Amino acid sequence: MHDRAALAAFLRARREALSPADVGLPPGVRRRAAGLRREEVAALSHMSSDYYARLEQGRGPKPSASMLAALALALRLTAAERDHLLRLGGQETPSRLSTPEHLSPGLLRILDRLDDTPAEIITELGETLRQTRLGVALTGDTTRFTGPERSIGYRWFADPASRELYAREDHAFLSRLWASGLREAVGRHGPGSRADELARRLLERSPEFREVWDRQEVGLRPRELKRFAHPEVGRLELGCQSLVDPDTGHALLVYTAAPGSESAEKLRLLAVVGDQQLV
Repeated sequence: MHDRAALAAFLRARREALSPADVGLPPGVRRRAAGLRREEVAALSHMSSDYYARLEQGRGPKPSASMLAALALALRLTAAERDHLLRLGGQETPSRLSTPEHLSPGLLRILDRLDDTPAEIITELGETLRQTRLGVALTGDTTRFTGPERSIGYRWFADPASRELYAREDHAFLSRLWASGLREAVGRHGPGSRADELARRLLERSPEFREVWDRQEVGLRPRELKRFAHPEVGRLELGCQSLVDPDTGHALLVYTAAPGSESAEKLRLLAVVGDQQLV
């Protein structure tokens, strides 16, 4: 049931509990009250300030599930808090596996502090949910894809051009790695899952995928050293550390170069190149 008063009170309390730094915003000046401003929450949720204000005042229309999900992300809600928000808004609470977009507040807080480092948050199917500025400079904006192409593993087999960013000597291993990871995801979530749908699409589309899929490999893990063939700065050898959120299965990937190495110098150059591309 849509409880306007309770929804308004919950939104107001969660907004007032956040600081600009919590959501990656500058502190600003002349803040007369604690917490975020209404217009800041509205902007983070991609909705109008007037619409959000009416929700907080208990006089707005029943919000859609997608609108509430956007608010949950903007307000850095946990999964339990998100579900509570959905119930107050009169929407059903989805299962964790059907809502890959909901990001852990903890992972987001870490990502917000990594602006000078290539980093990204991905789902277990290799779908990029969020990137740092330097992450975009390294791999391109991989949040722009839709449908099955959102998965890097799917693109790997369906679009050969997606491989050009990676050192050629690693291609064979990466093909086995993506197939292994997808097989494990299908095993966890079963027939009819999103993982199963990706596998069936690739079996129909890619002879190479059928070959590595038939190996029945599971348990392959990414190598710590990632080798990139970047179109602007050339070859990069970067360590990749991951932090996995057990509640969502999302992973925060952070790419670093050995101090004093050629790749470290190229990362600094990449930061300049990325800034120029944004101008």
